[in-house]
Amino acid sequence: MRKNFVEELKWRGMLAQIMPGTEELLQKEMVTAYLGTDPTADSLHIGHLCGIMMLRHLQRCGHKPIILVGGATGMIGDPSGKSQERNLLNDETLRHNQECIKAQVAKFLDFESKEPNAAEMVNNYDWMKDFTFLDFAREVGKHITVNYMMAKESVQQRLNGTARDGLSFTEFTYQLLQGYDFLYLYQHKGVKLQLGGNDQWGNMTTGTELIRRTLGNDVETFALTCPLITKSDGKKFGKTESGNIWLDPKRTTPYRFYQFWLNVSDEDAERYIKIFTSLDKETIDALVEEHKQDPGRRVLQKRLAEETTVMVHSQEALDMAIEASNILFGKATKEALEKLDEQTFLDVFDGVEKFEMAKDQLGQPAIELFTTVCPVFPSKGEMRKMVQGGGVSLNKEKLTDQQRPVTSDDLIDGKYLLAQKGKKNYYLITVK
Repeated sequence: MRKNFVEELKWRGMLAQIMPGTEELLQKEMVTAYLGTDPTADSLHIGHLCGIMMLRHLQRCGHKPIILVGGATGMIGDPSGKSQERNLLNDETLRHNQECIKAQVAKFLDFESKEPNAAEMVNNYDWMKDFTFLDFAREVGKHITVNYMMAKESVQQRLNGTARDGLSFTEFTYQLLQGYDFLYLYQHKGVKLQLGGNDQWGNMTTGTELIRRTLGNDVETFALTCPLITKSDGKKFGKTESGNIWLDPKRTTPYRFYQFWLNVSDEDAERYIKIFTSLDKETIDALVEEHKQDPGRRVLQKRLAEETTVMVHSQEALDMAIEASNILFGKATKEALEKLDEQTFLDVFDGVEKFEMAKDQLGQPAIELFTTVCPVFPSKGEMRKMVQGGGVSLNKEKLTDQQRPVTSDDLIDGKYLLAQKGKKNYYLITVK
């Protein structure tokens, strides 16, 4: 008996809308299902993760996942949930982005499996690039009425002036293009189910309608969506002051990624741990119970941050993120600072007070440097007192002699000094 995919999504809070008959089909046979993703960047961000996790659960329930990279549709733009048209990309950029996305998705799905449900990646540019406008008008356009297309919510929003720019013909035809993807994949890959975010429901049902009208009423295809994930305060999930939380470590360091999950609210942690990890129901229920006994220990957030960081990055990346997190609060050493790459180092000390100084000012005694050049201390007297009391550190090492010269040997990454007074006050000095 195959594991019930729909039940799995339900208890995880990952099911929004589902067409009648979908669950019965999934219980009856191995179903090939696809989910489309947009290749406008060379990395996914955590806003894409709910869809990718749907595919992961699908494969684990014995079905076959296909991830479709919208190379053709990425050249046009999708009106769903957007108030403006998006930039159009060239072929080389799209191919590069596709390869990067596949490498990321391979951490969630098994592309190498010898089983019939091995994951696949396809790009709709491959079947759209030689499709002429006349062919498209004849084979696709004639099956769907303008009345049907106009009734879609995403189209209505653009036409009724909630967006300033109206709706271009290009974007109006987007639902036909997405519908044709479903038709093509049904004919060439046996795909019977499309998965997506709830904002895609209109485009997805256009696909099932196009298949029915093209191939006949006895051909059944299905659609299923996950809810759009928000934060408990209603704000957009995955956005921070500094922008998106990306899966690419060059765009978002594993430390910052780990910190994002660690800092979610209790209410969000309880929802997110079901959506963004593969932990089973018993484990999650136990964690929720344990968390309720003592919320201050943040059991849910820690486990959520660990699971997601290992899944997206690696165990090594998690270890480094935890070590980096301990630098601010624990007894770290200068070696620990030097182990961090520059971006992680800057992320760790993101919120601390900063100073800049010229390289030729190095060589001065610490007491001059930290009172006159970079006024970490308001006076030499206060600094002397704190040094005597053991309350001053340079690069995580206790400063015992205020006259000790600070030289280029002290620099971290060849350009930073980290001063600390007391337990919690850090100052980052950039030497230029």
